[in-house]
Amino acid sequence: MATTKDIYAAHKKEYGENPKVVISTPGRFHLMGEHSCWFFKDKTLSMAINIPVYVAVSLRDDTALKFHFVQLKERKKADISNLKVKKEDRWANILKAVVYGYISSGIELKGMDFTVYSEILPSAGFGITSAIKAGTALAIKKAQKINLEDSQLLQVLDRGNRLFLKTRNLIADNFAALYSEPNSMILTDYGKQTYENIPFDFSGYKILLTDAKVPRFSIWNEDEIREPEHALLLGDLKERKKGIPGGWVYDTNPTNVNEMLSVVSEDMRQKLLYIIHEHGMILDALDGIKKGKFTKFARAVNNSHKLLQENYKLSCPEIDWILKRVGELEPNLVDIREPVTCGRITGKGFGRCLYAIIRDSDEEVYRKKLDEYSRIFGFEAETFEVKPAKGAHQVRLS
Repeated sequence: MATTKDIYAAHKKEYGENPKVVISTPGRFHLMGEHSCWFFKDKTLSMAINIPVYVAVSLRDDTALKFHFVQLKERKKADISNLKVKKEDRWANILKAVVYGYISSGIELKGMDFTVYSEILPSAGFGITSAIKAGTALAIKKAQKINLEDSQLLQVLDRGNRLFLKTRNLIADNFAALYSEPNSMILTDYGKQTYENIPFDFSGYKILLTDAKVPRFSIWNEDEIREPEHALLLGDLKERKKGIPGGWVYDTNPTNVNEMLSVVSEDMRQKLLYIIHEHGMILDALDGIKKGKFTKFARAVNNSHKLLQENYKLSCPEIDWILKRVGELEPNLVDIREPVTCGRITGKGFGRCLYAIIRDSDEEVYRKKLDEYSRIFGFEAETFEVKPAKGAHQVRLS
């Protein structure tokens, strides 16, 4: 595990001086609600985790930008006066996007030297790309002593994503990277553009994040569901309800739902049903967390994965095999209405990552099952035990 001393040493070795600022930003995974919930103004439940990304910055006397990614052993350069997305720059484009977010907002910047230090590479997922962006944004703010409110810092990230990288700006990613608290999950409400940290304290359990190493590809284009007419259909099924996060629920009466969705194809109806039911699963998971009822939380997680399999068509045999083994850790396989384990695929696309939350006593069995998985499928799965972590913050040499 890297130390603050390692980060300072890497920057000084590259640029000849200690960094002015070093920011540590957590990795992240989404537990539920990452698929199109932003489009339908719904909610996403996420967890920042103790897989840190470090961004170190020192200032220059010119307008040059230099980037060094320690683990990749790569160096890139650019200039504030001529920022462009370059295919060969890959990871450096992420940092350039944040610089662009500042200067396109009318903020003058000095040149900078950057060091990125991450033992998990962006290609693995786990929110590493979002962590680099958020860490870079905060590092620039502090190094250049820019007076920005939280809302303005979020606008910097928004402009960098949308205008420079031409990608969606997902506020759940930004909120988790910047504002998460230890021992908590974070709930993003896209309808209200707000977040809430919710204490997560299930003693006796481990959170295991597994990269199944399955090649990533998409079996259907998720943009198909993101059409205005689909948002209007689901909007007509929304009902106000007091006392719950967001203040509304979907009408799940089968007659009403079937009538509303009768105008779309059967395939699209199934996907929209996933969006409807995922909303309910998130509310159930939140209720379980807040009341300390692990079984209710676990049922919601397991049902969410089942919905992704059956309705949204977003899983794969390898992930399903591992999660079936998670289910087999239950002490009573005949009746699992009160589960003590749970797991789900996680990520934006047809993926290779999953999380499992299991009892401490089941970890050894789970890891042995992953060895079996490797023999069967030929992919060497990698598992990390993770814990909820603090959002982006400055670290210093002691």
